[in-house]
Amino acid sequence: MQSVTLSLFRFGALSARLWAFAQMGLARRGLSNIREIETWKLCGSGTGEGFTPVPNTAVYAILATWPDHDAARRAIHGSDVFRRYREHASESRTLFLSATSARGTWAGEAPFAAGVEPNGGPIAALTRATIKPRIAAKFWGRVPGISKVIGEDPNVLFKIGIGEVPWLHQVTFSIWPDADSMAAFARHDGPHARAIRAVRTEQWFKEDLYARFNVDAVEGVWEGRAPDLPLANQMRDDTRIAAE
Repeated sequence: MQSVTLSLFRFGALSARLWAFAQMGLARRGLSNIREIETWKLCGSGTGEGFTPVPNTAVYAILATWPDHDAARRAIHGSDVFRRYREHASESRTLFLSATSARGTWAGEAPFAAGVEPNGGPIAALTRATIKPRIAAKFWGRVPGISKVIGEDPNVLFKIGIGEVPWLHQVTFSIWPDADSMAAFARHDGPHARAIRAVRTEQWFKEDLYARFNVDAVEGVWEGRAPDLPLANQMRDDTRIAAE
């Protein structure tokens, strides 16, 4: 079963933030040299709820795929590149996911191997889009309303907006208690639904991808809190495999 991981890192001091920014280029070799990694993406993040065009210089992410969760954990706990990120960060968290569905492409490829059944626990949704430059101003003009609505929705367990290239490559990631609560948000005739209709009718994106995942495990601390998601199949926290 393919493992998808989203590792988030928060950096406090200016020196740490400058280090993290530099890693958007420098960490590429280290990630490429990890033996079992399949695909990986280095991403920055947005301010506020994350779904904004203003970069957040404190938060960075590594999205990666692996043959399985065991391979992912060995690399995340044992490789130099992830270790350096943790050493410079004030806090970090990794989510271990398995794709239940995926459609579309990312840089011309389909990175997520969907096939597992929903496990009854929380569901994660990821959207990735390459925005047409001539549409960028119109797209980001819609975002504040969407960000406000998702930030006020009590069903959202976790949310963040990340991306590889500011303003043109946008990734949204959110976790919901179940498929029904996520669908209710998508169907509600508010800023999000109107933006989705505009995306389809006016063809705002050069490329897009949408995927859903089981959230199989969460490790680390984020916003000062340990994981508190009601997971259906939480993996045992055993970092001793880092030495394997």
